[in-house]
Amino acid sequence: MNTADHILYLLKTRGAQTAQQLAERLDLTSMGARRQLEAAQERGLVGFEDVADKVGRPSRRWRLTDAGHARFPDRHADLTLQMITQVRALFGEEGMDKLIAAREAESEAAYRRVVDEAVAGRADLGPHLQTRVEALVGARDAEGYMAEAELQPDGSVLLIENHCPICAAATSCQNFCRSELRVFQSVLGEDCEVERAEHLLSGGRRCVYRIRAVR
Repeated sequence: MNTADHILYLLKTRGAQTAQQLAERLDLTSMGARRQLEAAQERGLVGFEDVADKVGRPSRRWRLTDAGHARFPDRHADLTLQMITQVRALFGEEGMDKLIAAREAESEAAYRRVVDEAVAGRADLGPHLQTRVEALVGARDAEGYMAEAELQPDGSVLLIENHCPICAAATSCQNFCRSELRVFQSVLGEDCEVERAEHLLSGGRRCVYRIRAVR
């Protein structure tokens, strides 16, 4: 990944950043980071907002534009939207519900295999909640969700998805993501609780799920 693409990746996965923050992450000078950002701005990929800090002058926070987000593509968006339209026309909402239910069942079975393999033979883990979440994160990341796990001070684990590779489909038919909580809960087990903390389709920058052990 070259420097220009790495900057776009960091803005996608970390949200708005200053040139100094990006420089530190990429081992660049502040000037070098600003030059990369200005070049990306000329291409319409990034914009900025000057944010007033408590002390000193405002800091410039760089963020992706819609064109920048589009560099991380929605999988086969046009074809998917056409198929949604055709299924609705031919089979109505009932047909869409059956299609989505079948997709959910297939995803749940695949995730369960991955999680079970991750904890197999590891009774010492309990099996450990973080291990299960990281296995699920790996499966989601492989599907293009740019997923990561983040352990919190209170012992909970965040499942973070920085990108939605089926965003166009989910926007057209929000039932595509209606049951993710149920699927994640089922796969991770009854000894934990899963709640959605951020949702892309509700105006969030990303989708985030907080997972905590139930005592």
